[in-house]
Amino acid sequence: MKSLSLLVLLVVSFAGPAPASKGLLRQKMVNGFSWENCDGEHDPVLITSLEVEPVPINVPGKVTVGLETKTAVPLTSPLKVVVTLEKEMAPGFWLLIPCIKNIGSCTYRDICETIDSFIPAGQPCPEPLHTYGLPCHCPFKKGTYSLPKTTFEIPPVKLPPSLGSGNYRTQIILGNNNTRLGCFKIQVSLKEK
Repeated sequence: MKSLSLLVLLVVSFAGPAPASKGLLRQKMVNGFSWENCDGEHDPVLITSLEVEPVPINVPGKVTVGLETKTAVPLTSPLKVVVTLEKEMAPGFWLLIPCIKNIGSCTYRDICETIDSFIPAGQPCPEPLHTYGLPCHCPFKKGTYSLPKTTFEIPPVKLPPSLGSGNYRTQIILGNNNTRLGCFKIQVSLKEK
């Protein structure tokens, strides 16, 4: 359960409340949150809706997540993920957060291996993935994946004072064999309790 909490923290730390979208683009900061697919609807992997409540996200605390993604191609190993993470230090001044202990602006050469380190192959998928029939290991078949609104507990995390409460933005690029599969930009506010 601890490993799932860490995965959830990594995912929801960069999301916030957004109503289900008719289009796929969210650009304006609304209540401390925005998201968009970098290239509109041109990449084969897209976020089609993303909701997280409350915003700012309280760390530690409870967070409710709803997510729908679409992939027009199967996602197989090696599945590279490049994360760029920045914190707003002053209005309009963003500071790059370096990769420290696999958190921050990191490159994951194969996210499939990273997932397997949290959930070993052969083990059933943890809740709530199991309940909703969502896979937790590569390969992921092409199709639509939906996580209905689900509440998770974000555990206490010791952050340096400069990285606690505030506004964050991230860009996540997903690729395979030097081909970009998806790109997402997310901004969110965090509040450290």
